[in-house]
This record gives sequence, C-alpha cells and structure tokens, in this order.
Amino acid sequence: MYTRKIADDPDCGLFLAMKVLGGKWKCCILDAISRDITRPSEIARYISDASVRVIEMQLAELLFYGLVEKYTEDLYPKRTEYKLTGLGESLLPILAQIDRWGLENAQVIRERITELEEDK
Repeated sequence: MYTRKIADDPDCGLFLAMKVLGGKWKCCILDAISRDITRPSEIARYISDASVRVIEMQLAELLFYGLVEKYTEDLYPKRTEYKLTGLGESLLPILAQIDRWGLENAQVIRERITELEEDK
C-alpha cells in the first residue's frame, strides 16, 4: 500500500485551498459558472481543451467541496445546471487577482514555457 512521504497538513490554509482547487480546470470551471455558463456541455465548449469526462469529474469534486450546487430538471431531455454557492462566490475575487497576476506576467511566463518546450 502506498503511503505519502510527506503528510498532509490540514492546518495549512494553502494545503486546504489547493486540495479544493487543485486540478487543471477547476478555476476555469468556476470562472465559467460565474459568467452564467452553467450547463456541463456549455462549460465543455467554453473550456475546449478539456474533455467532457474531465469537466464532469472536476464538477463532481467542486460539488463535493460545496463550491457549486447541482440543479436537475426532470424534463426530456434531462437538463442539469450548476450554480456557485456562497463558498464558491467567495473565491471570485481571489480568482480575479490570480487572473490579473497571470496577465501582468504573461510575457515572462510564455518565455519560460517556450524554453521548456525547446528543452524537450
């Protein structure tokens, strides 16, 4: 059985935040839902690089941690939508700051990405 070499630290805010937000597309999914892109198929079109399966898995994790709520209408065809909870909405200012930081430092980051790809 696998045991971690470094134990999880449930008293560390960064650890807890990354436990909830870790995943390639979770922040993008939260951003999409905040823009009223609420159906899984719409989210998949909005984040075209992510597969529908990955979107659904990460939505399930966001649902588990209480950042989104799932609403299903018993119509044909079945209609499912996601909405941000208060906890999810509390992340929006933080995500906006991360977005701003990324845009402000885009040139340097793109250069480093290019260097990594050239080294492969």
